[in-house]
Amino acid sequence: MIKLLLPDGSSRMVENWISGKELIGGLETALKKEVVCLKVNGELKDLDTQLPADAEVSLVRRSDPEALEVLRHSAAHIMAQAVKRIFPAAKLAIGPAIENGFYYDFDLPRPLTPEDLTVIEGEMKKIIKEDYPFTHRLVAKEEALASLRQAGEKYKEELVAELEDGEISFYQQGEFSDLCRGPHLPSTRYLKAFKLTSIAGAYWRGDSSREMLQRIYGTAFFSREELDHYFKLLAEAARRDHRKLGREMDLYSTDDQIGPGLILWHPKGGRIRQVIEDFWREEHRKNGYEIVYTPHLGRRSLWETSGHLGFYQENMYAGMEVEGQEYLIKPMNCPFHIAIYQSRSRSYRDLPFRWAELGTVYRYERSGVLHGLLRVRGFTQDDAHIFCRPDQMPEEIDRTLAFCLAILKAFGFKDFKLYLATRPEKSVGAEERWAAATEALRAAIEKTGLPYAVDEGGGAFYGPKIDLKIKDALGREWQCSTIQFDFNEPERFDLSYKGSDSQDHQPYMIHRALLGSLERFFGILIENYEGAFPLWLAPVQAVVLPVLPANLDYAGEVYDWLRAKGIRVELDSRNEKIGYRIREAQVQKVPYMLVVGSKEAETGQVAVRTRKEGDLGACSREELLARMEKEIREKS
Repeated sequence: MIKLLLPDGSSRMVENWISGKELIGGLETALKKEVVCLKVNGELKDLDTQLPADAEVSLVRRSDPEALEVLRHSAAHIMAQAVKRIFPAAKLAIGPAIENGFYYDFDLPRPLTPEDLTVIEGEMKKIIKEDYPFTHRLVAKEEALASLRQAGEKYKEELVAELEDGEISFYQQGEFSDLCRGPHLPSTRYLKAFKLTSIAGAYWRGDSSREMLQRIYGTAFFSREELDHYFKLLAEAARRDHRKLGREMDLYSTDDQIGPGLILWHPKGGRIRQVIEDFWREEHRKNGYEIVYTPHLGRRSLWETSGHLGFYQENMYAGMEVEGQEYLIKPMNCPFHIAIYQSRSRSYRDLPFRWAELGTVYRYERSGVLHGLLRVRGFTQDDAHIFCRPDQMPEEIDRTLAFCLAILKAFGFKDFKLYLATRPEKSVGAEERWAAATEALRAAIEKTGLPYAVDEGGGAFYGPKIDLKIKDALGREWQCSTIQFDFNEPERFDLSYKGSDSQDHQPYMIHRALLGSLERFFGILIENYEGAFPLWLAPVQAVVLPVLPANLDYAGEVYDWLRAKGIRVELDSRNEKIGYRIREAQVQKVPYMLVVGSKEAETGQVAVRTRKEGDLGACSREELLARMEKEIREKS
């Protein structure tokens, strides 16, 4: 019998040797309409699939994440069919579903234009209306190769040639056939809401020495409402783009003479960075960390011992040769922290050590993936390493995770999701260490009460980890904090401490990134706040605006007084109307605008306007300062 798991948690037993369509045929009409495909023994399958004996089957409905992936994969096939109708000479490459949609790569007889997307969409609508079923078929490898060769589909032929001998999986809809593992929608008419979004160049198989293809991007949803909502979010994301706001607010830049992916922090951006760094250091001291500083490069032998030259060399920058020794620029800080540990003998009484550093590292990223502050080549990593005894490890994980959450909450983030990545097939370290570390990570997560998922086999080869993701104001997930065990480096560097038994023991080593990198975190903050930073982070907390030139002396007095009190304040004495200068301050997202005219000069007050509340009327300097200091202290 087949066990069918239903969405309400119940199950029913069904006779063997039926197809997926026959299985759902007995369901209620409303539920039947929602089913896109099936999960058979944990694997996604088409509704046409003949179900094996004793299978466990669950329904994949439109509301399930897997259904959206199937929809988008099917949309890519429909788009490819439309392109082949319009350009019969087109050669097909690959067309997967991706996070926010789908794409397909083509070798075409001419460059595409934006107008072509409209034509392709029109042909896709015809195919959808024609309601072709997606039909799965298996073809012998030699037959598949011969057919693809005859059709001139050289890219597909190359892919099939690399597959194991036997039967090759294809999907057919109408006259169109494509190499594919599936699964797919029952038919083309299931695609209701889609949009082709852009055209880009893409090297075949990502190899710059191979053919340049044309990539068409698109997205698809099960309803027009979802599609419209997606494009509203895209428009909002464009409005919040940190590259745009960074330029408008004069926060940072890059320069071609210096090189792509290398960030220049401008004075206003530098002020925010200083506030972040000062807060970061103070909180680390409160939580039992010591701050360390390490060099920007080290001898080649260091990176050989650490293993970076074996598995990370393509991402490292060459340094220089000094006195016959090669030095390499650091991509990570951990070997230097290990060297500090090794600088003297350690006792079990000394542990744990919690060492933190804002260490600048450099990693090679291809120019095509560089993206403002979010993907760079040089960045300051918010880094820490914990060396502890096995018996101290669970408590250290608890306090580290709690610390990560507390810091991120201070920056205004409230929505978190945790991921526990477990041991992959290829790994180092004793089984009992992996088990103990994984259990400590799991227990720490469960104590938070936050939602989490298990990423089976997703850990690094050298240890399990927790990845902590935050959601921003648009609901987008960002990876920030990581708590990562390392069973590799302590062995490579032969780390030890004297135990209470006077024998040498190997410490546990835990990597911990909290903000990730200052550059990337800054980019996330800009977009999350849309540049309107809370008062404690704002590069300019207040601007003093004299109404007339005659009020400039008193405005300067207010400016000097606030500056002496530690407020980041500016004086706008330009010969422009007061309304214009207020609007300028609002565009620059300054939290407090302090208007001073003859009346304020006589009474020793300031007329206060805020970014959030507008005109608050006049008050004394002392009242203003008390209000601002409270807001800064509470990080509200």
